Amino acid sequence: MSLLNVPAWVKAHLYEERRFDALSAREVMVLRQALQRFSEPNPEVSVVIPAWNEADTIHRTLASLAASNTRLRTELIVIDNNSTDATAQVLETLGVRTFLQTVQGTPHARQMGLDRAKGRFHLCADSDTLYPPGWIDRMVKPMREQTGIVGVYGTYSFIPPPGQNRLGLAFYEFMTLLPILYRKRKKEYMNVYGFNMGFVTEIGRQTGGFRVGGNRVYTHVVGSDFANEAEDGRMALNLTSRGKLYWVMHPKARVFTSSRRLMDEGSIGQAFIKRVKRQLGFSPK
Repeated sequence: MSLLNVPAWVKAHLYEERRFDALSAREVMVLRQALQRFSEPNPEVSVVIPAWNEADTIHRTLASLAASNTRLRTELIVIDNNSTDATAQVLETLGVRTFLQTVQGTPHARQMGLDRAKGRFHLCADSDTLYPPGWIDRMVKPMREQTGIVGVYGTYSFIPPPGQNRLGLAFYEFMTLLPILYRKRKKEYMNVYGFNMGFVTEIGRQTGGFRVGGNRVYTHVVGSDFANEAEDGRMALNLTSRGKLYWVMHPKARVFTSSRRLMDEGSIGQAFIKRVKRQLGFSPK
């Protein structure tokens, strides 16, 4: 797979950039039927997604998961984090098991998902990310087969804005490998992001869950590891008290996530500099 191009499976789930309300009745029916596979009463795996005001695009994430080739019994849970748009109606239309979390913030949404999950393994996803067919099995495999692995995290690429190519994004992804490798030696938990991570459910609960005391920004890595805590990093750090993390690097497990937050930081070069400074402790924001 060339990382300079958007894979065909990603393009298929973008629905030609159409919003949910632009889908045909048949497209909605097909997606609803495909998602019924996740109404599993006795799951081995729980896939949990927090969502806030994603009515226009969450169908893309759901479609990618519905195309999974997993043979594991899997449940899908979406936590509606107090959305003010039509997110709840979209999820109801598609028959997705949904819970409402009225306390704003991804830590609260992810914690509710953890409280409701029934699977032995817990996979965290996001509503602006697309997941390849092999993602569920590839993420769960290390925890099933290797003693001492209590948590996993994966690789990712960015989806370019409409009409743009991935050249600059691919360069950014390559350059960010350096800080990832640097952190893996002593602060591996900082490589773990909530849109592409997993853990043994019971260990996640026993070690504190997603409860944190601040916002989703890593700061002051040198010295105090968390000035404002991120729930994904805190979960990963707590997991290491009970075992090891595993970096799932298989290309068939690489997810594709929205580049909107990256673009909010300016150019790709500016985004890279800001993130490296933040993660190495040279910048408070």
